[in-house]
Amino acid sequence: MSVTAVAADQSVCAPLPVLGRDVTVPLVTGGEVTYAALDYAASAPALQRVWDDVAAYAPYYGSVHRGAGYLSQLSTDLFENSRAAVAEFLDCREADQVVFTRSTTDSLNLLAAALPAGCQVFVFETEHHASLLPWGNARVTYLDAPRTPGEAVTTLERALADRDPYGPALVCVTGASNVTGELWPVRELAAAAHAHGARIVLDAAQLAPHHPVSVRDLDVDWVAFSGHKLYAPFGSGVLAGRADWLREAEPYLAGGGASRKVARRADGGVDVEWHTTAARHEAGSPNVIGVYAIASACKALAEAGFDDLVARERYLVAKVREGLAGVPEVKVLSLFGDEAPRVGVISFVVRGWNSSHFAAALSAEYGIGVRDGLFCAHPLVRTLLGGDPQDVGECGAPDGGTTSLNAIRVSFGAGTPDEHVDRFVRAVKELVRDGARWKYRTEDGRCVPDRC
Repeated sequence: MSVTAVAADQSVCAPLPVLGRDVTVPLVTGGEVTYAALDYAASAPALQRVWDDVAAYAPYYGSVHRGAGYLSQLSTDLFENSRAAVAEFLDCREADQVVFTRSTTDSLNLLAAALPAGCQVFVFETEHHASLLPWGNARVTYLDAPRTPGEAVTTLERALADRDPYGPALVCVTGASNVTGELWPVRELAAAAHAHGARIVLDAAQLAPHHPVSVRDLDVDWVAFSGHKLYAPFGSGVLAGRADWLREAEPYLAGGGASRKVARRADGGVDVEWHTTAARHEAGSPNVIGVYAIASACKALAEAGFDDLVARERYLVAKVREGLAGVPEVKVLSLFGDEAPRVGVISFVVRGWNSSHFAAALSAEYGIGVRDGLFCAHPLVRTLLGGDPQDVGECGAPDGGTTSLNAIRVSFGAGTPDEHVDRFVRAVKELVRDGARWKYRTEDGRCVPDRC
Protein backbone atom coordinates (compact mmCIF):
# COMPACT_ATOMS: atom_id res chain seq x y z
CA MET A 1 0.00 0.00 0.00
CA SER A 2 1.34 3.43 -0.94
CA VAL A 3 1.96 6.30 1.48
CA THR A 4 -1.00 8.21 0.06
CA ALA A 5 -3.29 5.21 0.43
CA VAL A 6 -2.16 4.54 4.00
CA ALA A 7 -2.60 8.19 4.97
CA ALA A 8 -6.06 8.26 3.42
CA ASP A 9 -7.08 4.96 4.96
CA GLN A 10 -5.80 5.60 8.47
CA SER A 11 -5.89 8.48 10.91
CA VAL A 12 -2.18 9.07 11.52
CA CYS A 13 -1.48 10.21 15.07
CA ALA A 14 1.38 12.43 16.19
CA PRO A 15 4.60 10.80 17.45
CA LEU A 16 4.80 10.23 21.20
CA PRO A 17 7.28 12.49 23.05
CA VAL A 18 10.59 10.70 23.68
CA LEU A 19 13.89 11.66 25.25
CA GLY A 20 16.53 12.94 22.86
CA ARG A 21 14.10 14.33 20.31
CA ASP A 22 15.88 17.72 20.36
CA VAL A 23 19.49 16.49 20.62
CA THR A 24 21.79 17.94 17.98
CA VAL A 25 24.92 16.24 16.63
CA PRO A 26 27.87 17.57 14.60
CA LEU A 27 28.33 16.73 10.92
CA VAL A 28 31.76 16.08 9.43
CA THR A 29 30.85 18.48 6.62
CA GLY A 30 30.25 21.27 9.14
CA GLY A 31 27.40 22.48 11.29
CA GLU A 32 24.92 20.51 13.41
CA VAL A 33 21.61 18.80 12.84
CA THR A 34 18.89 17.31 15.03
CA TYR A 35 19.74 13.64 15.52
CA ALA A 36 17.49 11.19 13.68
CA ALA A 37 17.37 8.09 15.90
CA LEU A 38 16.45 5.27 13.52
CA ASP A 39 17.83 2.34 15.49
CA TYR A 40 14.74 1.51 17.55
CA ALA A 41 15.18 -2.22 16.98
CA ALA A 42 18.38 -2.09 19.06
CA SER A 43 17.09 0.28 21.76
CA ALA A 44 14.15 2.64 21.56
CA PRO A 45 14.43 6.06 23.23
CA ALA A 46 12.63 6.30 26.56
CA LEU A 47 9.20 7.88 26.47
CA GLN A 48 9.10 11.27 28.17
CA ARG A 49 6.16 9.96 30.20
CA VAL A 50 8.27 7.08 31.48
CA TRP A 51 11.15 9.35 32.42
CA ASP A 52 8.81 11.75 34.23
CA ASP A 53 7.24 8.88 36.18
CA VAL A 54 10.65 7.53 37.21
CA ALA A 55 11.86 11.01 38.22
CA ALA A 56 8.75 11.54 40.36
CA TYR A 57 9.33 8.22 42.14
CA ALA A 58 13.12 8.53 42.57
CA PRO A 59 13.04 10.52 45.87
CA TYR A 60 10.92 7.74 47.39
CA TYR A 61 13.23 4.93 46.30
CA GLY A 62 13.63 2.10 48.77
CA SER A 63 14.49 -1.61 48.86
CA VAL A 64 11.48 -3.86 48.50
CA HIS A 65 9.77 -6.67 50.40
CA ARG A 66 11.80 -6.75 53.60
CA GLY A 67 11.79 -3.21 54.93
CA ALA A 68 9.53 -1.86 57.67
CA GLY A 69 10.06 1.79 56.74
CA TYR A 70 7.57 3.85 54.78
CA LEU A 71 9.72 4.16 51.65
CA SER A 72 10.39 0.44 51.56
CA GLN A 73 6.69 -0.31 51.90
CA LEU A 74 5.83 2.24 49.23
CA SER A 75 8.44 0.75 46.89
CA THR A 76 7.15 -2.76 47.56
CA ASP A 77 3.63 -1.70 46.60
CA LEU A 78 4.95 0.01 43.48
CA PHE A 79 6.99 -3.09 42.54
CA GLU A 80 4.07 -5.49 42.89
CA ASN A 81 1.63 -3.08 41.23
CA SER A 82 4.07 -2.93 38.33
CA ARG A 83 3.88 -6.71 38.09
CA ALA A 84 0.10 -6.45 37.86
CA ALA A 85 0.36 -3.70 35.21
CA VAL A 86 2.61 -5.87 33.04
CA ALA A 87 0.25 -8.83 33.43
CA GLU A 88 -2.62 -6.61 32.28
CA PHE A 89 -0.59 -5.27 29.35
CA LEU A 90 0.13 -8.83 28.20
CA ASP A 91 -3.43 -10.05 28.93
CA CYS A 92 -2.02 -12.86 31.05
CA ARG A 93 -4.10 -15.74 32.36
CA GLU A 94 -5.02 -15.74 36.04
CA ALA A 95 -2.48 -18.43 36.99
CA ASP A 96 0.41 -16.95 34.98
CA GLN A 97 3.50 -15.56 36.67
CA VAL A 98 5.31 -12.35 35.72
CA VAL A 99 9.02 -12.65 36.50
CA PHE A 100 11.22 -9.57 36.23
CA THR A 101 14.60 -10.11 34.60
CA ARG A 102 17.35 -7.99 33.04
CA SER A 103 16.35 -8.40 29.37
CA THR A 104 14.83 -10.72 26.77
CA THR A 105 18.13 -12.60 26.69
CA ASP A 106 18.02 -13.05 30.46
CA SER A 107 14.37 -14.14 30.30
CA LEU A 108 15.02 -16.86 27.73
CA ASN A 109 18.12 -18.08 29.57
CA LEU A 110 15.99 -18.30 32.72
CA LEU A 111 13.43 -20.42 30.89
CA ALA A 112 16.21 -22.55 29.41
CA ALA A 113 17.48 -23.22 32.94
CA ALA A 114 13.96 -24.27 33.97
CA LEU A 115 13.40 -26.84 31.21
CA PRO A 116 12.49 -30.29 32.52
CA ALA A 117 14.91 -33.14 31.94
CA GLY A 118 14.87 -34.51 28.43
CA CYS A 119 13.14 -31.49 26.94
CA GLN A 120 13.50 -31.05 23.18
CA VAL A 121 13.59 -27.48 21.81
CA PHE A 122 12.57 -26.42 18.31
CA VAL A 123 13.80 -23.09 17.00
CA PHE A 124 14.02 -21.58 13.52
CA GLU A 125 17.42 -20.44 12.22
CA THR A 126 15.77 -17.05 11.70
CA GLU A 127 15.77 -16.19 15.39
CA HIS A 128 17.77 -13.53 17.19
CA HIS A 129 20.68 -15.05 19.09
CA ALA A 130 18.78 -14.45 22.35
CA SER A 131 16.30 -17.09 21.14
CA LEU A 132 18.74 -19.23 19.18
CA LEU A 133 21.50 -19.85 21.71
CA PRO A 134 20.25 -20.42 25.31
CA TRP A 135 19.17 -24.04 24.85
CA GLY A 136 22.56 -25.75 25.02
CA ASN A 137 21.56 -28.16 27.80
CA ALA A 138 18.56 -29.44 25.83
CA ARG A 139 18.16 -31.42 22.63
CA VAL A 140 17.80 -28.69 20.02
CA THR A 141 16.32 -29.00 16.54
CA TYR A 142 17.13 -26.01 14.33
CA LEU A 143 14.60 -25.45 11.55
CA ASP A 144 15.41 -23.93 8.15
CA ALA A 145 14.18 -20.44 7.30
CA PRO A 146 10.65 -20.59 5.87
CA ARG A 147 9.70 -18.44 2.90
CA THR A 148 6.02 -17.99 3.76
CA PRO A 149 4.08 -17.93 7.04
CA GLY A 150 2.32 -21.10 5.94
CA GLU A 151 5.64 -22.82 5.34
CA ALA A 152 6.71 -21.86 8.88
CA VAL A 153 3.69 -23.71 10.28
CA THR A 154 4.10 -26.81 8.12
CA THR A 155 7.85 -26.94 8.82
CA LEU A 156 7.16 -26.91 12.55
CA GLU A 157 4.37 -29.47 12.26
CA ARG A 158 6.63 -31.91 10.40
CA ALA A 159 9.43 -31.48 12.93
CA LEU A 160 7.09 -31.99 15.89
CA ALA A 161 5.49 -35.05 14.28
CA ASP A 162 8.93 -36.71 14.13
CA ARG A 163 9.80 -36.13 17.79
CA ASP A 164 9.35 -38.47 20.74
CA PRO A 165 5.70 -37.76 21.62
CA TYR A 166 6.15 -38.67 25.28
CA GLY A 167 8.87 -36.23 26.26
CA PRO A 168 8.54 -32.51 27.02
CA ALA A 169 9.07 -30.12 24.13
CA LEU A 170 9.33 -26.37 23.67
CA VAL A 171 9.04 -24.20 20.56
CA CYS A 172 10.72 -20.78 20.59
CA VAL A 173 9.64 -18.24 17.99
CA THR A 174 9.82 -14.51 17.39
CA GLY A 175 6.74 -12.35 17.02
CA ALA A 176 8.41 -9.90 14.63
CA SER A 177 11.81 -10.36 13.02
CA ASN A 178 14.54 -8.03 14.23
CA VAL A 179 16.00 -8.17 10.69
CA THR A 180 13.05 -7.91 8.30
CA GLY A 181 10.35 -6.62 10.66
CA GLU A 182 7.96 -9.24 9.30
CA LEU A 183 5.23 -10.55 11.59
CA TRP A 184 5.27 -14.28 12.27
CA PRO A 185 2.13 -16.47 12.48
CA VAL A 186 2.38 -16.87 16.24
CA ARG A 187 -1.19 -18.01 16.86
CA GLU A 188 -0.92 -20.72 14.18
CA LEU A 189 2.48 -21.85 15.44
CA ALA A 190 1.12 -22.06 18.99
CA ALA A 191 -1.78 -24.20 17.77
CA ALA A 192 0.65 -26.52 15.97
CA ALA A 193 2.85 -26.79 19.05
CA HIS A 194 -0.05 -27.60 21.36
CA ALA A 195 -1.53 -30.10 18.90
CA HIS A 196 1.70 -32.09 19.20
CA GLY A 197 2.00 -31.79 22.98
CA ALA A 198 4.65 -29.07 22.94
CA ARG A 199 4.77 -25.68 24.64
CA ILE A 200 5.76 -22.38 23.03
CA VAL A 201 7.60 -19.26 24.16
CA LEU A 202 7.21 -16.01 22.24
CA ASP A 203 10.17 -13.66 21.85
CA ALA A 204 8.20 -10.41 21.80
CA ALA A 205 11.19 -8.06 21.97
CA GLN A 206 10.33 -6.58 18.56
CA LEU A 207 6.57 -7.19 18.72
CA ALA A 208 5.51 -5.70 22.06
CA PRO A 209 6.69 -2.12 21.27
CA HIS A 210 4.68 -2.08 18.04
CA HIS A 211 1.59 -4.29 18.46
CA PRO A 212 -0.63 -5.46 21.32
CA VAL A 213 0.47 -8.84 22.70
CA SER A 214 -2.21 -11.03 24.28
CA VAL A 215 -0.98 -14.22 25.93
CA ARG A 216 -4.59 -15.47 25.94
CA ASP A 217 -5.38 -14.67 22.33
CA LEU A 218 -2.09 -15.93 20.91
CA ASP A 219 -2.31 -18.94 23.27
CA VAL A 220 1.42 -18.94 24.01
CA ASP A 221 2.82 -20.49 27.16
CA TRP A 222 5.39 -17.77 27.82
CA VAL A 223 6.32 -14.37 26.46
CA ALA A 224 9.62 -12.52 26.89
CA PHE A 225 10.55 -8.91 26.14
CA SER A 226 12.96 -6.14 27.14
CA GLY A 227 12.26 -2.74 28.66
CA HIS A 228 14.84 -0.94 26.54
CA LYS A 229 12.94 -1.81 23.35
CA LEU A 230 9.62 -0.82 24.96
CA TYR A 231 10.58 2.85 25.51
CA ALA A 232 11.97 2.26 29.01
CA PRO A 233 15.62 2.51 30.15
CA PHE A 234 18.11 -0.36 30.02
CA GLY A 235 18.41 -3.15 32.55
CA SER A 236 14.93 -4.65 32.92
CA GLY A 237 12.95 -7.36 31.18
CA VAL A 238 10.03 -9.73 31.58
CA LEU A 239 9.29 -13.44 31.37
CA ALA A 240 5.56 -14.05 31.79
CA GLY A 241 3.52 -17.21 31.50
CA ARG A 242 2.91 -20.64 32.95
CA ALA A 243 4.13 -21.19 36.47
CA ASP A 244 4.68 -24.95 36.64
CA TRP A 245 8.10 -25.35 34.98
CA LEU A 246 9.34 -22.23 36.75
CA ARG A 247 8.00 -23.39 40.10
CA GLU A 248 9.57 -26.84 39.76
CA ALA A 249 13.00 -25.66 38.62
CA GLU A 250 15.91 -24.73 40.82
CA PRO A 251 16.09 -20.95 41.28
CA TYR A 252 17.78 -19.16 38.41
CA LEU A 253 19.88 -17.31 41.01
CA ALA A 254 20.38 -18.51 44.57
CA GLY A 255 20.18 -15.85 47.24
CA GLY A 256 18.00 -13.60 49.34
CA GLY A 257 14.52 -12.99 48.07
CA ALA A 258 14.32 -16.38 46.32
CA SER A 259 14.42 -18.27 49.62
CA ARG A 260 11.47 -18.58 52.00
CA LYS A 261 13.32 -20.36 54.84
CA VAL A 262 16.97 -21.21 55.44
CA ALA A 263 18.14 -23.32 58.40
CA ARG A 264 21.32 -25.05 59.50
CA ARG A 265 21.23 -28.83 59.74
CA ALA A 266 22.76 -30.84 62.55
CA ASP A 267 25.42 -32.11 60.14
CA GLY A 268 26.51 -28.53 59.46
CA GLY A 269 24.80 -28.15 56.09
CA VAL A 270 21.93 -25.85 55.10
CA ASP A 271 18.31 -26.61 54.29
CA VAL A 272 16.52 -24.18 51.99
CA GLU A 273 12.84 -23.78 51.21
CA TRP A 274 12.45 -21.74 48.02
CA HIS A 275 9.54 -19.51 47.10
CA THR A 276 7.03 -20.94 44.63
CA THR A 277 6.01 -17.52 43.32
CA ALA A 278 7.87 -15.32 40.81
CA ALA A 279 10.23 -14.37 43.67
CA ARG A 280 11.82 -17.82 43.24
CA HIS A 281 13.71 -16.46 40.21
CA GLU A 282 14.21 -12.88 41.41
CA ALA A 283 17.00 -13.30 43.96
CA GLY A 284 18.81 -10.23 45.21
CA SER A 285 17.61 -6.65 45.43
CA PRO A 286 15.56 -6.10 42.29
CA ASN A 287 15.77 -3.23 39.85
CA VAL A 288 12.73 -1.40 41.20
CA ILE A 289 13.19 1.67 39.02
CA GLY A 290 13.61 -0.50 35.91
CA VAL A 291 10.51 -2.49 36.75
CA TYR A 292 8.49 0.67 37.36
CA ALA A 293 9.75 2.07 34.04
CA ILE A 294 8.47 -1.01 32.18
CA ALA A 295 5.07 -0.69 33.87
CA SER A 296 4.94 3.01 33.01
CA ALA A 297 5.74 2.24 29.36
CA CYS A 298 3.04 -0.44 29.27
CA LYS A 299 0.48 2.02 30.58
CA ALA A 300 1.62 4.81 28.23
CA LEU A 301 1.33 2.62 25.13
CA ALA A 302 -2.05 1.27 26.18
CA GLU A 303 -3.36 4.77 26.85
CA ALA A 304 -2.02 6.07 23.52
CA GLY A 305 -3.97 3.32 21.78
CA PHE A 306 -2.32 0.63 19.72
CA ASP A 307 -4.73 1.17 16.83
CA ASP A 308 -3.38 4.70 16.37
CA LEU A 309 0.24 3.65 16.96
CA VAL A 310 -0.02 0.80 14.45
CA ALA A 311 -1.63 3.13 11.89
CA ARG A 312 1.17 5.67 12.24
CA GLU A 313 3.85 3.02 11.97
CA ARG A 314 2.22 1.54 8.88
CA TYR A 315 2.36 5.02 7.37
CA LEU A 316 6.09 5.37 8.17
CA VAL A 317 6.85 1.88 6.85
CA ALA A 318 5.11 2.77 3.59
CA LYS A 319 7.14 6.00 3.37
CA VAL A 320 10.45 4.19 3.77
CA ARG A 321 9.63 1.24 1.53
CA GLU A 322 8.27 3.50 -1.21
CA GLY A 323 11.39 5.66 -1.02
CA LEU A 324 13.78 2.69 -1.14
CA ALA A 325 11.83 1.13 -4.01
CA GLY A 326 12.77 4.17 -6.08
CA VAL A 327 16.49 3.35 -5.77
CA PRO A 328 17.39 0.41 -8.07
CA GLU A 329 20.68 -0.17 -6.24
CA VAL A 330 18.85 -0.93 -2.98
CA LYS A 331 17.73 -4.46 -2.14
CA VAL A 332 15.35 -4.80 0.82
CA LEU A 333 15.68 -8.10 2.70
CA SER A 334 12.57 -10.20 3.20
CA LEU A 335 11.54 -13.75 4.02
CA PHE A 336 7.82 -13.53 3.29
CA GLY A 337 7.71 -11.03 0.42
CA ASP A 338 6.74 -7.40 -0.14
CA GLU A 339 3.13 -7.80 0.97
CA ALA A 340 3.93 -9.35 4.34
CA PRO A 341 2.77 -7.27 7.32
CA ARG A 342 5.67 -5.87 9.29
CA VAL A 343 6.69 -3.54 12.09
CA GLY A 344 9.04 -0.57 11.63
CA VAL A 345 12.17 -2.62 10.99
CA ILE A 346 13.67 -2.73 7.47
CA SER A 347 17.05 -4.15 6.46
CA PHE A 348 18.68 -3.65 3.10
CA VAL A 349 21.93 -3.65 1.13
CA VAL A 350 23.15 -1.16 -1.45
CA ARG A 351 24.89 -2.43 -4.58
CA GLY A 352 28.47 -1.21 -4.72
CA TRP A 353 28.59 -0.18 -1.06
CA ASN A 354 29.95 -1.85 2.03
CA SER A 355 27.14 -1.64 4.57
CA SER A 356 29.38 -0.26 7.32
CA HIS A 357 30.58 2.49 4.99
CA PHE A 358 27.01 3.41 4.06
CA ALA A 359 25.86 3.51 7.69
CA ALA A 360 28.88 5.60 8.68
CA ALA A 361 28.10 8.12 5.95
CA LEU A 362 24.46 8.35 7.06
CA SER A 363 25.66 9.21 10.55
CA ALA A 364 28.59 11.50 9.81
CA GLU A 365 27.07 13.43 6.90
CA TYR A 366 23.35 13.43 7.73
CA GLY A 367 23.04 12.89 11.50
CA ILE A 368 21.09 9.65 11.02
CA GLY A 369 21.65 6.72 13.35
CA VAL A 370 21.02 3.28 11.83
CA ARG A 371 22.68 -0.10 12.42
CA ASP A 372 24.84 -2.22 10.15
CA GLY A 373 26.09 -5.77 10.47
CA LEU A 374 24.31 -9.06 11.11
CA PHE A 375 22.05 -7.82 13.92
CA CYS A 376 22.70 -10.74 16.31
CA ALA A 377 20.88 -12.94 13.78
CA HIS A 378 23.87 -14.20 11.78
CA PRO A 379 22.32 -17.34 10.19
CA LEU A 380 19.24 -15.40 9.04
CA VAL A 381 21.13 -12.47 7.50
CA ARG A 382 23.56 -14.80 5.74
CA THR A 383 20.62 -16.79 4.36
CA LEU A 384 18.92 -13.62 3.11
CA LEU A 385 22.16 -12.40 1.50
CA GLY A 386 22.86 -15.68 -0.23
CA GLY A 387 25.69 -16.79 2.03
CA ASP A 388 26.07 -20.01 3.96
CA PRO A 389 23.96 -19.74 7.16
CA GLN A 390 26.51 -22.00 8.88
CA ASP A 391 29.35 -19.53 8.34
CA VAL A 392 30.64 -17.69 11.39
CA GLY A 393 29.34 -14.14 11.09
CA GLU A 394 31.37 -11.00 11.56
CA CYS A 395 29.90 -7.53 11.99
CA GLY A 396 31.47 -4.34 10.70
CA ALA A 397 33.60 -3.33 7.75
CA PRO A 398 36.12 -5.65 6.09
CA ASP A 399 39.73 -4.55 5.85
CA GLY A 400 39.44 -4.12 2.10
CA GLY A 401 36.87 -4.12 -0.68
CA THR A 402 33.47 -2.54 -0.91
CA THR A 403 31.15 -5.50 -0.31
CA SER A 404 30.52 -7.84 2.59
CA LEU A 405 27.87 -10.16 3.96
CA ASN A 406 26.48 -7.41 6.16
CA ALA A 407 23.34 -5.30 5.86
CA ILE A 408 21.95 -1.94 6.97
CA ARG A 409 18.93 -1.75 9.26
CA VAL A 410 16.65 1.24 9.72
CA SER A 411 14.06 0.99 12.49
CA PHE A 412 11.55 3.35 14.03
CA GLY A 413 8.47 3.48 16.20
CA ALA A 414 6.07 5.53 18.28
CA GLY A 415 8.47 8.44 18.78
CA THR A 416 9.66 8.85 15.19
CA PRO A 417 8.68 12.11 13.42
CA ASP A 418 8.09 12.25 9.66
CA GLU A 419 11.17 14.41 9.19
CA HIS A 420 13.48 11.63 10.33
CA VAL A 421 12.27 9.11 7.76
CA ASP A 422 12.10 11.80 5.06
CA ARG A 423 15.73 12.75 5.77
CA PHE A 424 16.73 9.09 5.71
CA VAL A 425 15.12 8.44 2.31
CA ARG A 426 16.66 11.61 0.90
CA ALA A 427 20.09 10.67 2.26
CA VAL A 428 19.95 7.18 0.74
CA LYS A 429 19.12 8.65 -2.66
CA GLU A 430 21.89 11.25 -2.44
CA LEU A 431 24.56 8.80 -1.30
CA VAL A 432 23.71 6.34 -4.06
CA ARG A 433 23.62 9.08 -6.69
CA ASP A 434 26.55 11.26 -5.60
CA GLY A 435 28.64 9.09 -3.30
CA ALA A 436 30.00 10.05 0.12
CA ARG A 437 31.33 13.55 0.56
CA TRP A 438 33.95 12.46 3.08
CA LYS A 439 36.72 9.89 3.26
CA TYR A 440 36.34 6.91 5.61
CA ARG A 441 38.64 4.26 7.03
CA THR A 442 38.28 1.02 8.96
CA GLU A 443 39.17 1.18 12.64
CA ASP A 444 38.66 -1.77 15.01
CA GLY A 445 36.28 -3.36 12.55
CA ARG A 446 34.17 -0.22 12.12
CA CYS A 447 34.03 2.24 9.27
CA VAL A 448 34.67 5.76 10.63
CA PRO A 449 35.26 9.21 9.14
CA ASP A 450 38.91 9.90 8.38
CA ARG A 451 39.79 12.95 10.52
CA CYS A 452 43.37 13.27 9.25
